[in-house]
Amino acid sequence: MSALQLPSSLAQSPTAISRRRAIGRMAGLAGAAAAPLVLPARVFGETAPSKQITLGFVGLGNEGYGHNLKAFLVENDARAIAVCDVFAGRRARARETVDQQYAATGCQEIADFRDLIARKDIDAVVISTPDHWHVPISLLALAAGKDVFCEKPTLTIAEGRKLADAVARHKAVFQTGIEDRSVIYYYRMAELVRNGAIGRLQTIHVKLPAGSAFPLEKPAAVPADLNWELWLGPAPFHPFTPTRTEAMHWRQVRDYSGGLLTDWGSHLMDTAQVGNFAEQSGPVEVEGAGEIPANSMATTFVTFKLHYRYANGVEMFVESGGVALRFDGTDGWIGNNGWLGRLEGTSTELLRRKYPRAGNKIWPMPPNEQRNFLDCVKSRQPTTYTAEADQRLSTAMHIGNIAMQLGRKLKWDPASESFPGDDAANALRSRPARDDWMKK
Repeated sequence: MSALQLPSSLAQSPTAISRRRAIGRMAGLAGAAAAPLVLPARVFGETAPSKQITLGFVGLGNEGYGHNLKAFLVENDARAIAVCDVFAGRRARARETVDQQYAATGCQEIADFRDLIARKDIDAVVISTPDHWHVPISLLALAAGKDVFCEKPTLTIAEGRKLADAVARHKAVFQTGIEDRSVIYYYRMAELVRNGAIGRLQTIHVKLPAGSAFPLEKPAAVPADLNWELWLGPAPFHPFTPTRTEAMHWRQVRDYSGGLLTDWGSHLMDTAQVGNFAEQSGPVEVEGAGEIPANSMATTFVTFKLHYRYANGVEMFVESGGVALRFDGTDGWIGNNGWLGRLEGTSTELLRRKYPRAGNKIWPMPPNEQRNFLDCVKSRQPTTYTAEADQRLSTAMHIGNIAMQLGRKLKWDPASESFPGDDAANALRSRPARDDWMKK
């Protein structure tokens, strides 16, 4: 099969592509096709304060402020009572937004997330920081008895396992901040594949955006409103540089992230694994190659080409250079081009197939991840994206990065989460963390 091609209208840099904005524009269309109109609970009346879930927010950049905070603010059974960021300006903006939404004062600005976690009146913590902070802050929140909503992905395989085990040990509710299982296009694709619409699944093709070779920068003075040491936290010390804290920059620095593979891969590769019934296991083999640009701020692979194999014989090909997903089976194919691209397949009849709830091989499509989290905090049921699901997804991406780093094919055992008999690869499942930041 020829490689999937991204339409020219969508062939742009990752900074020009906004999954969240696209979902916002198309929510009406998708909702009309998938479910009755759902309005925020506050439309129907107020909820007694004693029944509201109190939330503290850590990380208030584009995702934390523009998506997570605003999504939770419209839910009547939730109450934002504290906001925290290493940038003072972001804290102030978030606090003002909360107070305007509630037409009241009382939301507290907090400079250090540890002080937010220590508050006894916070039920759950919403974490939207750079990737290297996801697990450390989550673990502290869990230890303090909080439920946790945390953005994807993990930074290492070992950290992700520690997080999943901690969630189980504390009997906490944990939601990973990924929307795909609540997006009709990707849910529907997985439903058709799992229910046999294309016959026996054979191959999956995934395209993800390529990264950028951002130029190196000289150290600069730390902005007056930024706690740089706390931004770095457990990551190796590095002098502040002007664009290092911008999302599309830090996401391509290995100290803080796994690159575009773990960023965009968290979306399309999850749907790929769900369609393959592999969301609770993962691949058994991976090989690939990629490019890390010289003399660039980027220290992750900005281009990559990976080949995964699963225990059931299904092969998955992941390649940089677009946004696309396609499943091929013995009786046909299904896929789409572009984020939220319309579904395409062997036939219109295939795309229109319906499966009754009884006997359907996929769970019902849940509401968006924020609403689902609140429902599960109250019911104590598992969320759309549990910590265990995040671990399995993140691990598939991490082993791809490790295979490219070592430059050879790797065997992977999903049960033990190890590379059998491969000391060099196993050593890369974790990274040392800097601990002296806590003393500063």
